[in-house]
Amino acid sequence: MAEESSASCSSNKMKTVFLAGGVGHHANGLTKTAGSTTFSNSKPGAAKKLVIKNFKEKPKLPENYTHETWQKLKEAVEAIQNSISIKYNLEELYQAVENLCSHKISAKLYKQLQVVCEDHIKAQIDQFREYPFLCVTLFLKKIDKCWQDHCRQMIMIRSIFLFLDRTYVLQNSMLPSVWDMGLELFRFYIISDMKVQSKTIDGILLLIEKERSGETVDRSLLRSLLSMLSDLQVWLRPFTQGMGKPTQWISCPIRSVNQSLAPTPAVPDYLHHVNKRLEEEADRVITYLDQSTQKPLIATVEKQLLGEHLTATLQKGLNHLLDENRIQDLCLLYQLFSRVRGGVLVLLQHWIEYIKVFLKTSIVRICTKHTMVINPEKDKTMVQELLDFKDKVDHIIHVCFMKNEKFVNAMKEAFETFINKRTNKPAELIAKHVDWKLRAGNKEATDEELEKMLDKIMIIFRFIYGKDVFEAFYKKDLAKRLLVGKSASVDAEKSMLSKLKHECGAAFTSKLEGMFKDMELSKDIMVQFKQCQNLPGNIELTVNILTMGYWPTYVPMEVHLLPEMVRLQEIFKTFYLGKHSGRKLQWQSTLGHCVLKAEFKEGKKELQVSLFQTLVLLMFNEGEEFTLEEIKLATGIEDGELRRTLQSLACGKARVIHKVPKSKDVEDGDKFSCNDDFKHKLFRIKINQIQMKETVEEQASTTERVYQDRQYQIDAAIVRIMKMRKTLSHNLLVSEVYNQLKFPVKPADLKKRIESLIDRDYMERDKENPNQYNYVA
Repeated sequence: MAEESSASCSSNKMKTVFLAGGVGHHANGLTKTAGSTTFSNSKPGAAKKLVIKNFKEKPKLPENYTHETWQKLKEAVEAIQNSISIKYNLEELYQAVENLCSHKISAKLYKQLQVVCEDHIKAQIDQFREYPFLCVTLFLKKIDKCWQDHCRQMIMIRSIFLFLDRTYVLQNSMLPSVWDMGLELFRFYIISDMKVQSKTIDGILLLIEKERSGETVDRSLLRSLLSMLSDLQVWLRPFTQGMGKPTQWISCPIRSVNQSLAPTPAVPDYLHHVNKRLEEEADRVITYLDQSTQKPLIATVEKQLLGEHLTATLQKGLNHLLDENRIQDLCLLYQLFSRVRGGVLVLLQHWIEYIKVFLKTSIVRICTKHTMVINPEKDKTMVQELLDFKDKVDHIIHVCFMKNEKFVNAMKEAFETFINKRTNKPAELIAKHVDWKLRAGNKEATDEELEKMLDKIMIIFRFIYGKDVFEAFYKKDLAKRLLVGKSASVDAEKSMLSKLKHECGAAFTSKLEGMFKDMELSKDIMVQFKQCQNLPGNIELTVNILTMGYWPTYVPMEVHLLPEMVRLQEIFKTFYLGKHSGRKLQWQSTLGHCVLKAEFKEGKKELQVSLFQTLVLLMFNEGEEFTLEEIKLATGIEDGELRRTLQSLACGKARVIHKVPKSKDVEDGDKFSCNDDFKHKLFRIKINQIQMKETVEEQASTTERVYQDRQYQIDAAIVRIMKMRKTLSHNLLVSEVYNQLKFPVKPADLKKRIESLIDRDYMERDKENPNQYNYVA
């Protein structure tokens, strides 16, 4: 009956055209039917056209077909729901649905199916209400079984009603598919029941919390239940809120950090704890959670573990991690803080504060009560401390903070700000540090290591504003290294000069380069001098010709030289002026040094001494004992310089003369005699001259020269600007001067220079506006 109806229905829809090769021959085996088929043969041998027309009236379904077919379908659905065998063939059931849909009974069929499914699902809720005190695990297993059965049943039901799904439901967008209808019914009658939903979610959270605590749970059960919640779309808000609760495993480590009163390993431990928990949560997402929950869930956990405790964590442990250089822990810290909104910004603020605190105690010592203020000798270690600290923070930024530009810029700003808060002193100390590194006898580093050290010093050098102060002290120390032969390496000296030239320009290093040229020219002059002159006696003379504009200013000191020395000076003076007429030579006795050959009871020695030490020692060829006053009268050496000279010879490590009475200082009335019993393991002995402390006079003199040079530069800048602008207000003039100068200037000093130029008629105040200046041509 159903098959005949189906055939009729199909015939009613079909209109087919056949082409045949000849008249009366039907290769397809169709039999001609009266009135239903027409052949057209207008021409002999032409193709024949066969047309099968529709029925004039649509065939009707037999009586009770719809009712009987639905009963058959309903019986099959209930058999599926009760997990019993189906009496009918699935293909037969599918064909029955298709027949009903073809005769426009789809809407009624859909509603009937919905009612059957609804009745069955409504009956399932009772099994969960009957056992309110059921064990959580058993309850979850019953829910899971109910869900699995429901899915299996709806898959089979949908396969039977597939034609309904693909025709009627597809054409009505407001209707859910058979599968979605089943989900909605299950969600409405079972999961949306507040008691069932609450117990289900609480049970899932309980199992997850047990797993977080280290217990073993049924992960497949969790995965199935969470997949159910995801499919039903009822889980996101209540479940993520439950997953993010600050349970014991979250709150305990936080309390240990908050209650910590001093930097302790609690913070590193807490960071590893957080990382472990986040990894576990990520593993749970992969294992049994829906991927759509990953962001909200992990974000909730990150907020609970980190977001609410950023400041507390850093206050308790960041300084400890940085002081101890805990690279791995700092990497983890940055990694974790990067995951939290605002975490990197909070870390940056504490990073800046850490650098500032270090620089305050290391540089701005005049503004603190640190012991380094009381003892200026601590300044000797300041530059090395800065270099070490810079290396440390650079390494942390590079390795731990992923080369974050914000951290790099913050570090640079902090260094620049605090280095320049202590006016001029850092520049001076950096110059002295370079001098110490480039001095002969510094065997701490190879050439390659020395080059790297100079590169690091240049990084610190870039931060200072008073580069002219550095240049003044660097030039003074360079002069000593060149004249006394204390430079460790000419290549290193020229490398440093090249770095300064690249950083500050050719004008900055022009005088320094001139010093090297003078030394080279002096060597050539001495070669010519020795070739042309036969020096009297057995004294060798070496002279360095220094251009006054290149070298530091030295105060000349007239001393009483031996006749032989005076004669040698005159011979060289005649030779030099003969080749360079118009020039003037001025001998700098303070820079001279000699090598003396001496005979003691233990044997001959060579003493490498200054010119002043030479004059004192040569006196003992004429007598055995002299007083301080007698030596002063004979040598003409200035009192303070003489006392330091005698102190170096009588109170140092190599005591070539005796002093009576014995003491560390030279006083009036002291007597000196030659130490014939002098012993030393070396043949050539260098006796260093005791230098006057630079902090008193020499430093003041160098600094004063810098200030004088600055005044000239300020005057030149003001005149240059006024000559170009002709008329300018005070504020604009000050602004442009600051832009042109490369060193810091106080407003009061700048005002003095303006007044000085007005007094010298380089510029004048405007008669109508005193706050405006006019250039005087």
